[in-house]
Formats: sequence, C-alpha cells, structure tokens
Amino acid sequence: MGVLDIVPAGVLTGDNVRKLFEYAKEHQFAIPTINVTSSSVANAVLEAARDIKAPIILQVSQGGAAFFAGKGLPNDKQQASIAGAIAAAHHIRTVAKEYGVPVVLHSDHCAKKLLPWFDGMLKADEDYFAQHQEPLFSSHMLDLSEESKEENIATCVKYFKRMAPLGLWLEMEIGITGGEEDGVDNTGVDNSRLYTQPEDIWDVYTALSQISPNFSIAAAFGNVHGVYKPGNVRLHPELLNKHQLYAEEKLGQKQKKPLFLVFHGGSGSTKEEIKTAVQNGVVKMNVDTDTQWAYLCGIRDFIQNKSGYLQTQVGNPEGADKPNKKYYDPRVWVREGEKTLVERVKEACADLGNTNRL
Repeated sequence: MGVLDIVPAGVLTGDNVRKLFEYAKEHQFAIPTINVTSSSVANAVLEAARDIKAPIILQVSQGGAAFFAGKGLPNDKQQASIAGAIAAAHHIRTVAKEYGVPVVLHSDHCAKKLLPWFDGMLKADEDYFAQHQEPLFSSHMLDLSEESKEENIATCVKYFKRMAPLGLWLEMEIGITGGEEDGVDNTGVDNSRLYTQPEDIWDVYTALSQISPNFSIAAAFGNVHGVYKPGNVRLHPELLNKHQLYAEEKLGQKQKKPLFLVFHGGSGSTKEEIKTAVQNGVVKMNVDTDTQWAYLCGIRDFIQNKSGYLQTQVGNPEGADKPNKKYYDPRVWVREGEKTLVERVKEACADLGNTNRL
C-alpha cells in the first residue's frame, strides 16, 4: 500500500495531512519542505516529486511570499507577504494535481512581530473554506520560540482553536533554531536555548492535543539555519527519542512515538544525522539553503558556458549577424536553474527515504 491509497493527489487538508504524516512515521521516512519564492521554483519541486513518486511539502516564508507578490510592492503592513502567500497557494493548488503527487501547502516561521501576516493568511483560509469546505493552505507555522514558554503555548492555543475547525495543521516551535533566516537573527543566542527539554515538549502536547491531534512540534536539538563548515554545528537528533519516550510514559505507553516532530535547519546535515532524526519521529525536514544554491548553479553554469551568446542581442561566436534570442529568453536560462533544483530536491527526498512512496 502506498501514499495514494490513503490520500489523494493535489493539496491535502484536514485529516489527510495527519494520515500522510502517520504513514511517514510508520514507514520510517520524512518529507522535505522546500521554500517557494516563485512559480518556477514551485513547478521544479513538483516535477522532482512526480519523477521519484513522492509526496512533497512546499512552503512560503514571509520574505519569500513578499517576493512572490513582487519586490515593488510595499510591505509595511505585511500586505505584500499576505498577497504573495495567497498567490503562491492558488498557483500550487492549480497545478499540483497535474503532477499527480500529494502536496502539503505550508507557511514557514511566523514570529510574534509577523503575526499580521499570519492573520492575513488565516483570513484567506476562512474565506476559501466558506466556498470550498476546506482551507486554502494545508498548514501554518507559528514560531513564538523567542517568547516565554507560557506566551508561546498560549498564543498557539489561541490560533489553533481558530484553525482546527477549518482543518488546518499547526506547526509550532519551542527552543530556538540558530543562525539567520528571512530577517530573524538568532546567531547570538545562548547555546542552551538550542536544545529543547522533554518537559517543554510535553507541555505543548498537553495543551494542543486537547484541541486537535493535527499538530507538529519543531523541537530544537542544536539546529542552525544555513550551511556551515563541518564541526561548527553540533546537532543531537538522538535527543528527539527522549521526547518520544517521555511522552510515551506520560501517556501510559498507549502509543509509540506519539509526537510528530519537525527538523529545521536541515541544509548541510549529514546523512547519519538525518537518519537518526527520522528514526525518532521526524516527519518533515526543512531544506532551503541547499535548494537556493542548486537553483543558482544551473543558471550560473549556463551564463558562463554561453557567455559568448549573451553579450548582445545579435552577434555571437557563430557570426556577427547571428541572433541570440534562443539563449537570453528567460524560458531557457530559468529552466536550467529548474533542472539543477529538480536534482537537489530528489537528493533531499532520497536522504529522507521519500522515494517510490506513492
């Protein structure tokens, strides 16, 4: 039995998201989550998933969503980020079924200062639900990890009560992911805050499970955004097993690995670290920095290899009167970036055991 025997192709919502993550946890694989900044990126990620017969997660960040809408738009009230997230969601919804793979449509880190962006997306979910009986997105992430544990959990509870009736999945973060991404700079945080404690995870589980089972926890185990030299980042994915065991004990051993866990800062991780994380209940791993680089590589190589054809509109090494349109047409060089991105997404899926799962 494969994934398509339990959930349909296209964007998933409601219990279908949980069914997918339950299947992943049971079969010991996780699904990479790729940040989408344009329709080109989205299409390449879907192409990769189709080619290797795998479910996939596409997400928009606050900055990526603003870029999707257009850098020329003002964003002083998060209006560009809201519009871009909605535009990306509609594009992905339109084409996802054509690729024949299950898709989780997600929004990335939302810190306290970005809650107006979250509010705008949630309003779009509610409007979409009124017409289609399902939300526009599959899931959203709240990241109040910079706040106190009490405020973090209370804010998640408040929003989850509004999200659950729509069939939205909630991802929350407790413990901080280091490094810098999308304007949130955690490079100087105390090292101890990069490791979440089992008691904190249980407090989250206790609060959210009273509302709905459809939530996941991004627990910190030394994670850092970006790519760093080997040895500069100390990941301890084995700590995730302690969270699972603690929750199992609290639940009276009624359920094995009851937590749906998320791996942030996955770029640059070793295959052994990834394997350990998946064995301990990680069902979703964010991969952004590596895929950004992959997208550039194809375009960079094309520009360098075809340099002689890209200096003028007419005239190249084949002759002074030879036109160059077939080289500078964006459909040509953007496609080269898509090709290298496709291969990197396939690699991320393979690392997580997410191939031939349909």
